[in-house]
This record gives sequence, C-alpha cells and structure tokens, in this order.
Amino acid sequence: MSEAELARIAAALERLSPPTAPAPDFAAADAFIWHVTPDRLEPVAEVNRVGLPLLLGIDRARDILLANTLQFARGHGANNALLWGARGMGKSSLVKAVHAEVLARGQSCKLVEIQREDLPSVGRLLNHLRRASGHRFVLFCDDLSFSHDDQHYKSLKAVLDGGIEGRPANVILYATSNRRHLMPRDMIENERSTAISPSEAVEEKVSLSDRFGLWLGFHPCTQDEYLAMIDGYCRAWGLEPAPETLRAEAIEWQATRGARSGRVAWQFFCDLAGRLGRAV
Repeated sequence: MSEAELARIAAALERLSPPTAPAPDFAAADAFIWHVTPDRLEPVAEVNRVGLPLLLGIDRARDILLANTLQFARGHGANNALLWGARGMGKSSLVKAVHAEVLARGQSCKLVEIQREDLPSVGRLLNHLRRASGHRFVLFCDDLSFSHDDQHYKSLKAVLDGGIEGRPANVILYATSNRRHLMPRDMIENERSTAISPSEAVEEKVSLSDRFGLWLGFHPCTQDEYLAMIDGYCRAWGLEPAPETLRAEAIEWQATRGARSGRVAWQFFCDLAGRLGRAV
C-alpha cells in the first residue's frame, strides 16, 4: 500500500474520530455557541438581545427567571427552566435579557447556546464546562421540541438528570418551546391509543418536561399590552409619532398579521422607524 493511500486512510479515520478539542478560553466572551464536527465553543462578541425593561407583559416570568439566574450565578440553589407557550412572546429574548441583567449586576455567568440537532453531543460539551470550575454556565436550547421517532430527548436527560456522573454543579439548562410537554398533543394521544401499555408509551417523553424545576408559561398578549410594547420601543429610540396615528397603524398592522405578540410589535416598530428614517 502506498504512502498516499495510507495518508488518505489516516485522514478518514481522523474525520471519524477527531482529536479532543482544546479547552476554550472562557475569558474571551460572556456568550458562546457550541458547534460540532469539529467540536468547538465559538465566542460571541455581541449578543443579539433587547433590554429587560423593553420586555413587557411577561412580568411574572421575568421576575422568576431573573431571581433563579441570580441565585445560580451566586453559587446558590437554582432550577433548570422550561419557557413554553405562545410564539413571539419573548421566551428566547427573556433568556438573553436576563443574562445581560445578571452581568450588569456584577455577577459572572456565561451563556452557551446549543442547537436542538446537536443534543447528541451534549455529553462532550458538559465535559468542557465541568472542567471550567471557575465559571458558571447557562446552557440555552431554543425552540426545543421532539417528534415521535426523535431520540434526541434522551441526550437531554444528561443535562437534566446527569446519570451516574451527575450534572455539573456549574451548569444549568434553560430551554424554550411552543409546547409544554415538548411534543405535539396529537402525537401524545396517538401513542396512547395505539400502544400496548398506553400510560407507558408516552411517559418517557412527557416526563422529560417534568424534569425542569421551573415551568414559565407565555400567553398571547392583550391589545393594551401590545400597544404598550410599541410605546416602549418608541421611547427607547426617541421616536415621537402622533399617538392617534400610531395606535391606528399598530392595530391595522396586527390585524393584517392575524395575531398580537411581542414579535409583531417589534416588526411594526421596525417598519415605523424605517418610515421615519431611523436605524434600529
């Protein structure tokens, strides 16, 4: 066998089993994104987020999540949190805003985002974070949900329960989902109706959400809350449109979208700012 063939075989084996990634420099940033193939934690210089005071209509969830995160950052007891409910109501925005508020209060805490499709690699990520005992990490998984044949939820248990080794004491998990039980209701009913043991068929997946100590529900906002969100954005960016015109245009905007939410309020504000010649 030639040297060229041996080199190709060695390269193929290295791709199948890449060398252990070097320990990341956690002093490089306050937020990171976990990537695989190869494994690496990429620092995020500037997180895309809005300020905590701009997140209106979710006061209870805001206060609970902030208190929980501050407890964790200070080394005290804290819970994993599942933020579930209506789309566009600020679930992921709240996680990022709370992280910024914790930093602003002088507490050290790193935000690490992992994609749902990368959950099978979470064990390797936890090994990196476990060794960084001088830091505390909020592991963030956005838009989490599972289909009937999806096995990724088993990897998530490594974060929630930790198995024999246990979840690292310096890691906590925040996840967002449109579904309280992380799987569609019709899928739950289908598995119950077709399984030999209906109660056990769906128990493993449904019980996954029970492993989150905090359940924070997000519900569609009222028209007054929707308009208050837009007013808050206008004040923050120094815009002063005529109140009657603003109200009429905002209501028309949400009517064309068929929904009211924080996301719809922000989209209207971006359109308004553009028409007024302002960057956001």
